[in-house]
Amino acid sequence: MRIGICPGSFDPVTLGHMDIISRACKIFDKVIVAVPVNPDKRASFTVEERMEMLRTVTADMKNVEVDCVRGLLADYASEKHAAAIVKGLRAISDFEYEFQMALTNKKLNPEFETLFLPTSIEHMFLSSSMVKQIAGFGGDISHFVPECLLEKINQRLCRTAD
Repeated sequence: MRIGICPGSFDPVTLGHMDIISRACKIFDKVIVAVPVNPDKRASFTVEERMEMLRTVTADMKNVEVDCVRGLLADYASEKHAAAIVKGLRAISDFEYEFQMALTNKKLNPEFETLFLPTSIEHMFLSSSMVKQIAGFGGDISHFVPECLLEKINQRLCRTAD
């Protein structure tokens, strides 16, 4: 069985994330969507909330499992017998950081590869940070996040003035 891991903060889940996950499902027998536990980052949603959101939006994807990563991704991939890490790239600026991470992971675990998927053109500009900023000012994020998560995300992120 060919296993791919799609790691990410998913804070919150965007349509860009869904694009990469759904395309990875066509390449691998099993896709593990992995949310890292990173105490150094201040997230808008807890790891458990992000995993719940991911389970909701991937419920119809039969070859997807949602999990969290505690520790190094290279070690996690080895434990799960993964063939590759799947990373979405929006722009050239993403590549430099992701390439460095891929080389580091390859050094830590020579057994697996990193697969870069360019994000579909309609999602190239999209990031969780952008969604948080728009929602924080009461803007419409309905074109950026899965419809079934819209209310939950808005409730958490919207800071419109009274």
